[in-house]
Amino acid sequence: MRRKDREVKDEEKMLEILKSCDCCRLGFMEEEGAYIVPLNFGCEKTKEGLVLYFHSAKAGKKMELLKSQDRVSFEMDTRHELTQGNAACEYSYLYQCIMGKGRIRILENYEEKVHGLQKVMEHYSSGDSWEFPEKMVSAVAVLKLEVTKWSCKEHV
Repeated sequence: MRRKDREVKDEEKMLEILKSCDCCRLGFMEEEGAYIVPLNFGCEKTKEGLVLYFHSAKAGKKMELLKSQDRVSFEMDTRHELTQGNAACEYSYLYQCIMGKGRIRILENYEEKVHGLQKVMEHYSSGDSWEFPEKMVSAVAVLKLEVTKWSCKEHV
């Protein structure tokens, strides 16, 4: 990281920033270059590390790309604010961002899918226990990203 003065190393603060984000962008590789898709997400810290969960339709470009790769990059950001100055070079932009990489897979096990959906709902709601009809769980894809590397930066 070039701007070491903006790096956040405290894991608890990193998790706090991550939980304040409302969108996670996954980056896949394809022949023409990167394919980036914004997704709703949920997260949890386990003894193995950070895990992100996503829900998705079972078909589409993202799902096709997942058939040929299990490693992705991700990015999320929050607290955007423009700061003005008297000259163009005095303007700046405040932010917090998370970037990382990991291994992703499609969950097949019913209980694992429900757990992932629960984490997504926990991220966006005040509830901590949701019911998911079996028919709906069967109709949706749930993705699990086991993070292998992540970093955090802020300019606040």
